[in-house]
Amino acid sequence: MNADNHRQKQSEDGPGDTFSKRVAAKQARRLRAQKQRDQSAWFGLGMFGLVGWSVAIPAIVFIAIGVWIDTRSSGAHSWTLMLLIIGICLGCLNAWFWVSRERQEIERQHRGGTEGEDDNNQ
Repeated sequence: MNADNHRQKQSEDGPGDTFSKRVAAKQARRLRAQKQRDQSAWFGLGMFGLVGWSVAIPAIVFIAIGVWIDTRSSGAHSWTLMLLIIGICLGCLNAWFWVSRERQEIERQHRGGTEGEDDNNQ
């Protein structure tokens, strides 16, 4: 009777289950890596575009406002130059926001993928 219980327990949690869990984890890792590899080039180009436009658009808008102010009033200070600096600073803050958000998303996906792998290796 004791040997039967041992065989039954071994069949439930036997090496086959552990092996299949490891294979499933490796397959999930492989699929995730293939998905990331396919989108990595486009993702990188998209991120460059996002960063570039998020800096360029505020700078151009603030330059246009500065030129408009400079043509309407004459003064000792250049509104165009001041607003260009403000536009670049705001654009850089905007780009920093988007890049940090994407980095957090990538880290979250990475943590979600490695937690299951650690459980299977114990």
